[in-house]
Amino acid sequence: MKISLVAAILFVALLTGDATPSNRLSCYKKVLKNRDCHNIANGIDMLRPIDSLQNHFWEGSKCDVVCFCNFSELLCCPRDVFFGPKISFVIPCKNA
Repeated sequence: MKISLVAAILFVALLTGDATPSNRLSCYKKVLKNRDCHNIANGIDMLRPIDSLQNHFWEGSKCDVVCFCNFSELLCCPRDVFFGPKISFVIPCKNA
């Protein structure tokens, strides 16, 4: 009886638990106040344009998070999630 109870508790814990590591960043959205991608670098602190990609920005002083401007919002993701691990190292980044 005890073994089946422990097995059932472990099974439920596996089903309800998060499968991704807790320290991994996920994507998130930011709503733009002026709803304009052309003036985005002026309106939001800590965004730097990516020279080779239109409407793409580095967030913060490092090159860990990439944001894409889509009409009235920014979609921001970790670099490897956004570009994929095989492409992310090719995108140039100038640290601020």
